[in-house]
Amino acid sequence: MTKDQYTFQNPVTRYPSISPPEQDQPEPGLDRDLVPQTDRGEHSYRGTGRLTGRKALITGADSGIGAAVAIAYAREGADVALSYLPEEEVDAQDVVRIIRACGQIAVPLPGDIASAEAARSLVAAAAQQLGGLDIVVNNAGKQISVDNLEDLSDEQFESTFTTNIFAIFWITKAALPHLPVGATIINTTSVQAYNPSPNLIDYAATKAAINNLTKGLAQQLAPRGIRVNAVAPGPFWTPLQVSDGQPKEKLPTFGKNTPLGRAGQPTELAPAYVFLASPESSYVLGETLNVNGGTPTP
Repeated sequence: MTKDQYTFQNPVTRYPSISPPEQDQPEPGLDRDLVPQTDRGEHSYRGTGRLTGRKALITGADSGIGAAVAIAYAREGADVALSYLPEEEVDAQDVVRIIRACGQIAVPLPGDIASAEAARSLVAAAAQQLGGLDIVVNNAGKQISVDNLEDLSDEQFESTFTTNIFAIFWITKAALPHLPVGATIINTTSVQAYNPSPNLIDYAATKAAINNLTKGLAQQLAPRGIRVNAVAPGPFWTPLQVSDGQPKEKLPTFGKNTPLGRAGQPTELAPAYVFLASPESSYVLGETLNVNGGTPTP
C-alpha cells in the first residue's frame, strides 16, 4: 500500500537507504535516466487544499526538488508554471501530465534563466498564462564538482553565480509588480551554505549568498505583505548529483553520512515549500528551513 506524507513511520526506514551505482549524465541531467529513480510524490503526496486558487512559478520544475514541489502544489490546489531548460523537456512533460491529472493548470515554459531577458520574459509569461502570480519558487541551480581551485574556470564560476544568484534577482524583481499582498517567495539554498564541501566552492558560495539575500529581502518586503523565506536541503537524490554535481566514485555512499544514514527523496522536501507558501506560515519571514537529515546548522 502506498503511504502518504501523513502516515506514521520511522524516518530512518521511511525511504530506502540507496547506494546508487556510479553513473554519468550530461548537464543538466534527467530524472528519466536516473538510477535508482527519485520519489517526487506522484503516488504518495496527498493534498488538503492548503493552496487552493494559488498561482505559482517554479524554476527547475522539471525534475528533482522542483518537480516534487510542483506536484505537491498541484495536489494542494495551485496552478503551476514550470521553468526548465529546453533539454529537460521529457521530464517537464511528465510533471505537466501529473499536474493536469490533478485538475490544475500546468504551464510549461522552457528557457535558460541565466539570461536576464529570458528570466524576465519567463515571469511575464507565467503571470499572463496563469492569470496572475502569488507564489515564486526560485529553485533552479547549477552544481559542478571541481576538486582544485586551479581547475575551477572563470567561465564555470561566473555561470554558477549567474544561474544561482543573478537569476533570483532578475526573476524576483520582475515578479514584484505581479505579486499581491499575501504573496510568498521561496528560495532554495543548501546545507552547503553552512558546511561547504571543498569540491563545491562556487556552488556553496552562491547558497550562502541566497541565505543572505533571503533575509534582507524578507525585511524589505514585509511591510508590503510579501513574505520571503528559504529552504536548505541536505543531500537529496536528484539528477543534479549525476551530472557532475558529485564525484562519480562518491555516488554509492551519497547521503549516508547524515544522522538518518540515507539520502533524502525530493518528496520529503515538498511539505516545507507548501508550509512556507501557505497562510499557515504568516508569521514566518526571513527563515531558512533546514531539511537535511539531521546535519547540525547554525
